[in-house]
Amino acid sequence: MGRLETKQTRRQRAKRSLRKKIQGTAERPRLVVFRSLKHIYGTIVDDSHGRTILHVSSLNKEVVDELKTAKGKTSASKIVGKALAKKALEKNIQQVVFDRGGHIYHGRLKAFAEGAREGGLKF
Repeated sequence: MGRLETKQTRRQRAKRSLRKKIQGTAERPRLVVFRSLKHIYGTIVDDSHGRTILHVSSLNKEVVDELKTAKGKTSASKIVGKALAKKALEKNIQQVVFDRGGHIYHGRLKAFAEGAREGGLKF
């Protein structure tokens, strides 16, 4: 149990450190990624006004049909990233600041970011 606690506290420390450096504005909002054991969630937030601009997850109805063809959680993350980029471009958002939430840029998080870049977002 002690190892798990230190892993969680290490991630929380990294998250706090990142949030000191990263802040979303109206011109360049923050792209927050949260991953659970089964799903992945992407949210675009404007910190200057304190509001959520849009949100896409692997549970959205538009994405669920595409996810049936995905093999594994990593490829599903890439599909969700592309869907988020598509919605962001519809709302005239081309540039974002990527907030990885204290996680290492690897695996599902990396696939999500690559999908968003393929969809047209610039980090």
